Amino acid sequence: MTGPRLPDGFAVQMDRRVRVLGEGAALLGGSPTRLLRLAPAAQTMLTGGRLEVHDAVSAQLARTLLDATVAHPRPLSGPSHRDVTVVIPVRDNISGIRRLVAALRGLRVVIVDDGSANPVVPSDFDPVVCELRILRNARSKGPAAARNAGLAFCDTDFVAFLDSDVVPRRGWLEALLGHFCDPAVALVAPRIVALHQSDSVVARYEAVRSSLDLGLREAPVVPFGTVSYVPSAAIICRRSALVELGGFDESLESGEDVDLCWRLNESGARLRYEPIALVAHDHRTHLGKWFKRKAFYGGSAAPLAVRHPGKTAPLVISGWTLVVWMLVAIGSGFGYLASVVVAAVTGRRIAKSLSSVQTEPMEVAVVAGQGLWSAGLQLSSAICRHYWPVTLIAALLSRRCRQVVLVAAAVDGVFDWLTRNGNADEDTKRVGLLTYILLKRLDDIAYGLGLWSGVVRERHAGALKPQIRT
Repeated sequence: MTGPRLPDGFAVQMDRRVRVLGEGAALLGGSPTRLLRLAPAAQTMLTGGRLEVHDAVSAQLARTLLDATVAHPRPLSGPSHRDVTVVIPVRDNISGIRRLVAALRGLRVVIVDDGSANPVVPSDFDPVVCELRILRNARSKGPAAARNAGLAFCDTDFVAFLDSDVVPRRGWLEALLGHFCDPAVALVAPRIVALHQSDSVVARYEAVRSSLDLGLREAPVVPFGTVSYVPSAAIICRRSALVELGGFDESLESGEDVDLCWRLNESGARLRYEPIALVAHDHRTHLGKWFKRKAFYGGSAAPLAVRHPGKTAPLVISGWTLVVWMLVAIGSGFGYLASVVVAAVTGRRIAKSLSSVQTEPMEVAVVAGQGLWSAGLQLSSAICRHYWPVTLIAALLSRRCRQVVLVAAAVDGVFDWLTRNGNADEDTKRVGLLTYILLKRLDDIAYGLGLWSGVVRERHAGALKPQIRT
């Protein structure tokens, strides 16, 4: 784990979900979960779970903790807003672009009109509250090409990409720019929340379950992590890193933001999700448009699987844990007994991996239990979302499969409802459990339709292939 040296004064804070084992000798956590052993000198540097950089040794330890995803940055003040140009791709959304530009007072802004029927002109913005430039594509080339056109026009160190249907909230830019005092960071993204409150049931669902809202917890952006990508509806990038990669992939109709994140990861850059910064999005709340958009998102999985083999796996699970749940699904006395035996073997394997660290049996049991529960939730989600066409056929043919599917749908729906409602603002009207589960199933059906359509179109099944680890 290497990278540019972190500056003095930069600090990191341990993630509160990380378990400290052996009186500080090891840390268990991160995403994906890992065991990180600490040398005695490293243990003394962590005070209350916090480490501040003051020399080369503490800088290296801080980098190690960040790259192990067990700690989060507490950066110094970052670049100035004068170091940022905002690029806005737009097509036929004059009301949205006016609303957005009005919120960007004092910033340098480049609008890329991607073939609008009525071209965007300077007189659309009166009064002009920022330094504004307008570029135009005579015909639509797509959002990726529009962003690249804006990027080519920029000469500042940082470029913010904002879609025309978003509005940043106060303090968003400062909260994101601070992360760039780490010279390894190439991209930072805010949390995206609903722009409008509405009594529409779809709007209330989107307020807590939008595909663009990645939740309340800060995180590194890494494949298979808690946050594996961030949407390009609102991001800030280090311009030099984007130019070096060639910008967005213009051949992708969707998923160009996921592709960019993963290419940046592969280049060795660090990416961060910062939920303190908020950008509001004008969600689609008409049922038909909402359903089509979810299917559109699903359609990106297959092209991404071609470009990034293995990273689009709908399920990442250990083989032993998979066997446990398959035996439970059998449902017979033998199946339950065998699942207990395999679970015990799995616990023993975990205990062996922790043998170099002083751990209590209860700690091992908790780790094993958390792993089994997490795997069960993954399986339930995949059954209902990615694999639902296969699931439907199996349920029609087998009574036992129907029982398993119903249990999986209930567990997935209830847990998701409980988790997502915790992300809602206090003034957001909650969606009832049954209504939420119904909309979640429609969400999954739409995504699955897009996913399977993309697989057929690309003639590549990589987006359906699970990743089973030993």
